[in-house]
Amino acid sequence: MAFSLFKIKETVAFDIGSNSIKLVQMGQSKKGWELQKFGFAELPPEAIVDGSIIDSMTVINTLKDLIKENGIKLKNTVSSLTGHSVIIKKVAFPSMTEDELAESIQWEAEQYIPFPIADVNIDFQILGADTEGRGQMDVMLVAVKKDVINDYTNVLKEAGLTPVVVDVDSFAIESMMEINYPVTPGENIAIINIGASITSISVIMGGMTVFTRSIPMGGNQFTEEIQRQLNISFKDAEDLKLGRKDAGADAEALKAAITSIATNISFEAKRSLDFFLGGSQNAYVGKIYLSGGGSKSAGLLAIMQEKTAVPVEIVDSFKSIAVNPKRFDAEKMKTLSPLFGVAVGLATRRLGDR
Repeated sequence: MAFSLFKIKETVAFDIGSNSIKLVQMGQSKKGWELQKFGFAELPPEAIVDGSIIDSMTVINTLKDLIKENGIKLKNTVSSLTGHSVIIKKVAFPSMTEDELAESIQWEAEQYIPFPIADVNIDFQILGADTEGRGQMDVMLVAVKKDVINDYTNVLKEAGLTPVVVDVDSFAIESMMEINYPVTPGENIAIINIGASITSISVIMGGMTVFTRSIPMGGNQFTEEIQRQLNISFKDAEDLKLGRKDAGADAEALKAAITSIATNISFEAKRSLDFFLGGSQNAYVGKIYLSGGGSKSAGLLAIMQEKTAVPVEIVDSFKSIAVNPKRFDAEKMKTLSPLFGVAVGLATRRLGDR
Protein backbone atom coordinates (compact mmCIF):
# COMPACT_ATOMS: atom_id res chain seq x y z
CA MET A 1 0.00 0.00 0.00
CA ALA A 2 1.39 3.41 -0.94
CA PHE A 3 0.38 6.89 -2.02
CA SER A 4 1.34 6.82 -5.69
CA LEU A 5 1.96 10.22 -7.22
CA PHE A 6 2.72 8.92 -10.72
CA LYS A 7 2.99 5.58 -12.48
CA ILE A 8 6.63 4.89 -13.14
CA LYS A 9 8.85 1.86 -13.73
CA GLU A 10 12.37 2.31 -12.35
CA THR A 11 12.88 3.95 -8.95
CA VAL A 12 15.47 4.58 -6.26
CA ALA A 13 14.44 4.29 -2.61
CA PHE A 14 15.34 6.69 0.21
CA ASP A 15 14.40 5.80 3.78
CA ILE A 16 14.68 9.13 5.60
CA GLY A 17 14.81 8.26 9.30
CA SER A 18 15.38 10.28 12.45
CA ASN A 19 18.97 9.09 12.74
CA SER A 20 20.06 8.35 9.18
CA ILE A 21 19.15 8.15 5.50
CA LYS A 22 19.31 4.79 3.76
CA LEU A 23 19.50 4.48 -0.04
CA VAL A 24 18.69 1.33 -2.02
CA GLN A 25 18.28 0.72 -5.74
CA MET A 26 17.43 -2.79 -6.94
CA GLY A 27 16.70 -4.53 -10.21
CA GLN A 28 14.94 -7.77 -11.08
CA SER A 29 16.37 -10.71 -13.00
CA LYS A 30 15.09 -14.23 -13.65
CA LYS A 31 16.74 -15.29 -10.38
CA GLY A 32 15.10 -12.54 -8.30
CA TRP A 33 16.12 -9.19 -6.88
CA GLU A 34 19.63 -7.83 -7.30
CA LEU A 35 21.22 -4.95 -5.38
CA GLN A 36 22.43 -2.16 -7.66
CA LYS A 37 23.05 0.78 -5.31
CA PHE A 38 23.47 0.98 -1.55
CA GLY A 39 24.18 4.04 0.62
CA PHE A 40 24.03 5.11 4.24
CA ALA A 41 24.52 8.51 5.91
CA GLU A 42 23.93 9.54 9.51
CA LEU A 43 21.90 12.64 10.43
CA PRO A 44 22.49 14.88 13.46
CA PRO A 45 20.06 14.16 16.35
CA GLU A 46 17.85 17.26 15.84
CA ALA A 47 17.44 17.16 12.04
CA ILE A 48 14.28 15.02 12.25
CA VAL A 49 12.29 14.70 15.48
CA ASP A 50 9.34 12.30 15.93
CA GLY A 51 8.96 11.98 12.17
CA SER A 52 8.90 15.75 11.55
CA ILE A 53 11.67 17.44 9.53
CA ILE A 54 13.17 20.25 11.63
CA ASP A 55 16.38 21.03 9.72
CA SER A 56 15.44 20.62 6.06
CA MET A 57 18.74 22.02 4.73
CA THR A 58 20.77 19.34 6.52
CA VAL A 59 18.48 16.63 5.15
CA ILE A 60 18.71 18.07 1.61
CA ASN A 61 22.52 18.28 1.73
CA THR A 62 22.79 14.73 3.09
CA LEU A 63 20.57 13.48 0.25
CA LYS A 64 22.72 15.32 -2.31
CA ASP A 65 25.90 13.79 -0.85
CA LEU A 66 24.39 10.29 -1.00
CA ILE A 67 23.31 10.81 -4.61
CA LYS A 68 26.78 11.99 -5.61
CA GLU A 69 28.73 9.36 -3.65
CA ASN A 70 26.69 6.49 -5.08
CA GLY A 71 26.43 7.73 -8.65
CA ILE A 72 22.63 7.83 -8.65
CA LYS A 73 21.26 8.63 -12.12
CA LEU A 74 17.58 7.89 -11.51
CA LYS A 75 15.40 10.77 -10.41
CA ASN A 76 12.18 8.85 -9.65
CA THR A 77 12.12 8.25 -5.92
CA VAL A 78 10.17 6.17 -3.42
CA SER A 79 10.13 7.18 0.25
CA SER A 80 8.03 6.53 3.35
CA LEU A 81 6.63 8.02 6.53
CA THR A 82 5.99 6.97 10.11
CA GLY A 83 5.08 8.59 13.43
CA HIS A 84 2.08 10.37 14.93
CA SER A 85 1.05 11.97 11.61
CA VAL A 86 0.40 8.51 10.13
CA ILE A 87 -2.89 6.86 11.13
CA ILE A 88 -3.30 3.13 10.45
CA LYS A 89 -6.49 1.42 11.59
CA LYS A 90 -8.28 -1.84 10.92
CA VAL A 91 -11.97 -0.94 10.59
CA ALA A 92 -15.19 -2.61 9.52
CA PHE A 93 -16.99 -1.08 6.53
CA PRO A 94 -20.25 -2.14 4.84
CA SER A 95 -19.54 -4.79 2.20
CA MET A 96 -18.83 -3.26 -1.22
CA THR A 97 -16.45 -3.61 -4.14
CA GLU A 98 -13.01 -2.01 -4.13
CA ASP A 99 -14.16 0.51 -6.75
CA GLU A 100 -17.20 1.43 -4.65
CA LEU A 101 -15.05 1.90 -1.56
CA ALA A 102 -12.59 4.05 -3.51
CA GLU A 103 -15.45 6.37 -4.42
CA SER A 104 -16.87 6.60 -0.89
CA ILE A 105 -13.69 6.33 1.22
CA GLN A 106 -13.59 10.03 2.13
CA TRP A 107 -16.86 10.07 4.03
CA GLU A 108 -16.61 6.43 5.18
CA ALA A 109 -13.22 7.18 6.79
CA GLU A 110 -14.06 10.54 8.36
CA GLN A 111 -15.21 9.10 11.71
CA TYR A 112 -11.91 7.23 12.17
CA ILE A 113 -9.46 10.06 11.42
CA PRO A 114 -8.52 12.50 14.22
CA PHE A 115 -7.63 15.24 11.68
CA PRO A 116 -9.85 17.27 9.31
CA ILE A 117 -10.46 14.97 6.34
CA ALA A 118 -9.36 17.72 3.92
CA ASP A 119 -5.93 17.74 5.59
CA VAL A 120 -5.06 14.09 4.91
CA ASN A 121 -4.36 11.71 2.06
CA ILE A 122 -6.22 8.41 2.44
CA ASP A 123 -5.52 4.93 1.15
CA PHE A 124 -6.96 1.52 2.03
CA GLN A 125 -6.62 -2.22 1.60
CA ILE A 126 -9.52 -4.66 1.88
CA LEU A 127 -8.36 -7.43 4.23
CA GLY A 128 -11.06 -9.94 3.39
CA ALA A 129 -14.46 -10.38 1.79
CA ASP A 130 -17.63 -10.86 3.83
CA THR A 131 -17.61 -14.65 4.21
CA GLU A 132 -19.86 -14.77 7.28
CA GLY A 133 -22.85 -12.95 5.81
CA ARG A 134 -22.65 -10.10 8.32
CA GLY A 135 -22.78 -7.39 5.68
CA GLN A 136 -19.35 -6.00 6.66
CA MET A 137 -15.75 -6.36 5.56
CA ASP A 138 -12.45 -5.60 7.29
CA VAL A 139 -10.39 -2.79 5.78
CA MET A 140 -6.93 -1.47 6.65
CA LEU A 141 -7.29 2.31 6.54
CA VAL A 142 -4.26 4.59 6.18
CA ALA A 143 -4.29 8.37 6.48
CA VAL A 144 -1.29 10.71 6.39
CA LYS A 145 -1.31 14.46 6.91
CA LYS A 146 -0.73 16.28 3.64
CA ASP A 147 1.66 18.81 5.17
CA VAL A 148 3.93 16.00 6.40
CA ILE A 149 3.92 14.39 2.94
CA ASN A 150 4.78 17.80 1.48
CA ASP A 151 7.68 18.29 3.92
CA TYR A 152 9.28 15.01 2.85
CA THR A 153 8.59 15.35 -0.87
CA ASN A 154 9.93 18.92 -0.83
CA VAL A 155 13.34 17.91 0.56
CA LEU A 156 13.54 15.19 -2.10
CA LYS A 157 12.69 17.74 -4.82
CA GLU A 158 15.25 20.21 -3.46
CA ALA A 159 17.85 17.43 -3.67
CA GLY A 160 17.05 17.06 -7.39
CA LEU A 161 14.81 14.00 -7.11
CA THR A 162 11.25 13.33 -8.32
CA PRO A 163 9.02 11.73 -5.65
CA VAL A 164 6.68 9.19 -7.27
CA VAL A 165 5.48 7.04 -4.34
CA VAL A 166 5.13 7.77 -0.63
CA ASP A 167 4.67 4.61 1.44
CA VAL A 168 4.33 3.86 5.16
CA ASP A 169 7.25 2.24 7.02
CA SER A 170 5.31 -0.76 8.29
CA PHE A 171 4.04 -1.68 4.80
CA ALA A 172 7.52 -1.24 3.30
CA ILE A 173 8.85 -3.72 5.87
CA GLU A 174 6.07 -6.12 4.91
CA SER A 175 7.41 -5.96 1.32
CA MET A 176 10.96 -6.67 2.55
CA MET A 177 9.69 -9.69 4.51
CA GLU A 178 7.89 -11.06 1.44
CA ILE A 179 11.24 -11.24 -0.37
CA ASN A 180 13.39 -12.58 2.45
CA TYR A 181 11.07 -14.48 4.80
CA PRO A 182 8.05 -15.74 2.81
CA VAL A 183 5.34 -16.98 5.18
CA THR A 184 3.30 -20.13 4.73
CA PRO A 185 -0.52 -20.00 4.81
CA GLY A 186 -1.73 -19.75 8.38
CA GLU A 187 1.63 -18.49 9.67
CA ASN A 188 1.47 -15.34 11.82
CA ILE A 189 4.49 -13.20 12.65
CA ALA A 190 5.22 -9.85 14.25
CA ILE A 191 7.77 -7.31 13.05
CA ILE A 192 9.13 -4.78 15.52
CA ASN A 193 11.02 -2.01 13.74
CA ILE A 194 13.02 -0.03 16.30
CA GLY A 195 14.04 3.28 14.76
CA ALA A 196 15.90 6.09 16.45
CA SER A 197 12.83 7.68 18.03
CA ILE A 198 9.83 5.56 16.94
CA THR A 199 9.16 1.84 17.23
CA SER A 200 6.60 0.31 14.87
CA ILE A 201 4.94 -2.97 15.78
CA SER A 202 3.13 -4.91 13.05
CA VAL A 203 1.42 -8.29 12.88
CA ILE A 204 1.37 -10.12 9.55
CA MET A 205 -1.11 -12.94 9.01
CA GLY A 206 -0.82 -14.98 5.85
CA GLY A 207 1.48 -12.37 4.30
CA MET A 208 -0.80 -9.37 5.00
CA THR A 209 -0.44 -6.69 7.69
CA VAL A 210 -3.53 -6.86 9.93
CA PHE A 211 -2.36 -4.79 12.91
CA THR A 212 0.13 -1.99 13.40
CA ARG A 213 1.00 0.41 16.18
CA SER A 214 3.73 3.03 16.72
CA ILE A 215 5.21 3.93 20.09
CA PRO A 216 7.42 6.97 20.78
CA MET A 217 10.44 4.96 21.90
CA GLY A 218 13.53 3.86 20.01
CA GLY A 219 17.27 3.53 19.81
CA ASN A 220 17.88 7.07 21.08
CA GLN A 221 16.38 6.09 24.44
CA PHE A 222 19.11 3.46 24.84
CA THR A 223 21.79 6.01 24.00
CA GLU A 224 20.35 8.70 26.27
CA GLU A 225 20.07 6.31 29.22
CA ILE A 226 23.68 5.15 28.74
CA GLN A 227 24.74 8.80 28.48
CA ARG A 228 22.90 9.62 31.71
CA GLN A 229 24.10 6.60 33.69
CA LEU A 230 27.74 6.86 32.63
CA ASN A 231 27.93 10.67 32.29
CA ILE A 232 29.49 10.53 28.81
CA SER A 233 28.84 12.13 25.40
CA PHE A 234 26.01 11.02 23.10
CA LYS A 235 28.56 9.70 20.57
CA ASP A 236 30.44 7.64 23.17
CA ALA A 237 27.13 6.29 24.46
CA GLU A 238 26.11 5.33 20.91
CA ASP A 239 29.41 3.47 20.42
CA LEU A 240 28.90 1.56 23.67
CA LYS A 241 25.31 0.71 22.77
CA LEU A 242 26.36 -0.85 19.47
CA GLY A 243 29.42 -2.59 20.90
CA ARG A 244 31.84 -0.43 18.90
CA LYS A 245 33.65 0.44 22.11
CA ASP A 246 34.60 -1.56 25.22
CA ALA A 247 32.86 -0.46 28.41
CA GLY A 248 35.71 -1.53 30.69
CA ALA A 249 34.98 -0.65 34.31
CA ASP A 250 31.54 0.67 33.32
CA ALA A 251 30.34 -2.71 31.99
CA GLU A 252 27.79 -3.24 34.77
CA ALA A 253 26.37 0.28 34.49
CA LEU A 254 26.14 -0.15 30.71
CA LYS A 255 24.29 -3.45 31.10
CA ALA A 256 21.87 -1.89 33.60
CA ALA A 257 21.11 1.06 31.29
CA ILE A 258 20.47 -1.16 28.26
CA THR A 259 18.41 -3.64 30.28
CA SER A 260 16.19 -0.84 31.60
CA ILE A 261 15.22 0.48 28.14
CA ALA A 262 15.11 -2.97 26.53
CA THR A 263 12.66 -4.07 29.22
CA ASN A 264 10.44 -1.01 28.59
CA ILE A 265 10.34 -1.62 24.83
CA SER A 266 9.71 -5.33 25.35
CA PHE A 267 6.80 -4.63 27.70
CA GLU A 268 5.31 -2.19 25.16
CA ALA A 269 5.68 -4.84 22.45
CA LYS A 270 3.98 -7.42 24.67
CA ARG A 271 1.14 -5.00 25.49
CA SER A 272 0.58 -4.32 21.79
CA LEU A 273 0.58 -8.01 20.87
CA ASP A 274 -1.72 -8.84 23.80
CA PHE A 275 -4.11 -6.11 22.62
CA PHE A 276 -4.14 -7.57 19.11
CA LEU A 277 -4.58 -11.14 20.31
CA GLY A 278 -7.35 -10.12 22.70
CA GLY A 279 -9.42 -8.71 19.86
CA SER A 280 -8.76 -11.44 17.30
CA GLN A 281 -10.39 -14.83 17.58
CA ASN A 282 -7.99 -17.81 17.49
CA ALA A 283 -5.06 -15.53 16.57
CA TYR A 284 -1.47 -16.18 17.61
CA VAL A 285 2.03 -14.87 16.90
CA GLY A 286 4.58 -17.58 16.20
CA LYS A 287 7.70 -15.46 15.79
CA ILE A 288 8.96 -11.91 16.26
CA TYR A 289 11.43 -10.31 13.85
CA LEU A 290 13.42 -7.27 14.98
CA SER A 291 14.60 -4.60 12.54
CA GLY A 292 15.89 -1.03 12.68
CA GLY A 293 18.99 0.42 14.30
CA GLY A 294 17.70 -0.17 17.82
CA SER A 295 17.42 -3.92 17.16
CA LYS A 296 21.21 -4.16 17.43
CA SER A 297 21.26 -2.96 21.06
CA ALA A 298 23.15 -5.51 23.14
CA GLY A 299 20.87 -7.86 25.09
CA LEU A 300 17.58 -6.65 23.56
CA LEU A 301 16.85 -9.87 21.69
CA ALA A 302 17.10 -12.03 24.81
CA ILE A 303 14.96 -9.66 26.89
CA MET A 304 12.31 -9.39 24.14
CA GLN A 305 12.17 -13.17 23.91
CA GLU A 306 11.87 -13.53 27.69
CA LYS A 307 9.10 -10.92 28.12
CA THR A 308 6.98 -12.00 25.15
CA ALA A 309 7.60 -15.77 25.37
CA VAL A 310 7.89 -15.79 21.56
CA PRO A 311 11.01 -16.74 19.52
CA VAL A 312 12.84 -13.59 18.33
CA GLU A 313 15.20 -13.10 15.38
CA ILE A 314 16.98 -10.05 13.94
CA VAL A 315 16.18 -9.64 10.25
CA ASP A 316 18.67 -9.77 7.42
CA SER A 317 17.18 -7.30 4.94
CA PHE A 318 19.40 -8.64 2.13
CA LYS A 319 18.92 -12.35 2.92
CA SER A 320 17.47 -13.35 -0.47
CA ILE A 321 18.85 -10.46 -2.54
CA ALA A 322 21.78 -11.03 -4.89
CA VAL A 323 24.70 -8.88 -3.67
CA ASN A 324 27.86 -8.70 -5.78
CA PRO A 325 30.80 -9.11 -3.32
CA LYS A 326 33.11 -7.26 -5.69
CA ARG A 327 30.91 -4.14 -5.57
CA PHE A 328 29.73 -4.17 -1.97
CA ASP A 329 31.59 -4.68 1.32
CA ALA A 330 30.16 -7.89 2.81
CA GLU A 331 31.05 -6.95 6.38
CA LYS A 332 29.43 -3.52 6.07
CA MET A 333 26.33 -5.08 4.53
CA LYS A 334 26.05 -7.56 7.41
CA THR A 335 26.44 -4.81 10.03
CA LEU A 336 23.89 -2.46 8.45
CA SER A 337 21.41 -5.06 7.19
CA PRO A 338 18.86 -4.75 10.08
CA LEU A 339 18.66 -0.97 9.41
CA PHE A 340 17.66 -1.43 5.76
CA GLY A 341 14.29 -3.19 6.14
CA VAL A 342 12.26 -0.14 5.11
CA ALA A 343 14.65 0.88 2.31
CA VAL A 344 14.70 -2.60 0.76
CA GLY A 345 10.90 -2.80 0.89
CA LEU A 346 10.63 0.63 -0.75
CA ALA A 347 13.06 -0.42 -3.49
CA THR A 348 10.61 -3.12 -4.64
CA ARG A 349 7.96 -0.51 -5.55
CA ARG A 350 7.19 -0.60 -9.25
CA LEU A 351 4.67 0.37 -11.95
CA GLY A 352 1.05 0.29 -10.85
CA ASP A 353 1.70 0.14 -7.09
CA ARG A 354 -0.89 1.87 -4.93
